[in-house]
Amino acid sequence: EVQLVQFGGGSVQAGGSLRLACAASGFIFDEYSIGWFRQTPGKERSGVYCTSTSDGNTYVARSVRGRFTISEDNAKNTVFLQMNDLRPEDTGLYYCAARTGGVSDNADRYAYWGQGTQVTVSS
Repeated sequence: EVQLVQFGGGSVQAGGSLRLACAASGFIFDEYSIGWFRQTPGKERSGVYCTSTSDGNTYVARSVRGRFTISEDNAKNTVFLQMNDLRPEDTGLYYCAARTGGVSDNADRYAYWGQGTQVTVSS
């Protein structure tokens, strides 16, 4: 059974940093594309940082470029989203997701989802 479990998140002041973790079971990250999405009230999930080891492509939302990065711990089958220089507009519910096939910033193309974790950035 494919399962994604998220850790991390919380509240931080603007300019601070947070790291989100997404631990996978039932599949190997290298065989899937991984995406991080953000959702705010009344809006759909939007791609923040999506990457694929299989095709080597990456999508990074313009608003987080230079501030957010992805890393992997293959031994633990875990992907991390490091978020630096956080801004109030980064506030939202963050989800990790996985899909077979190449990278995509379209949430509808992802079949597997973590439970979501709240990130709140205060000014």
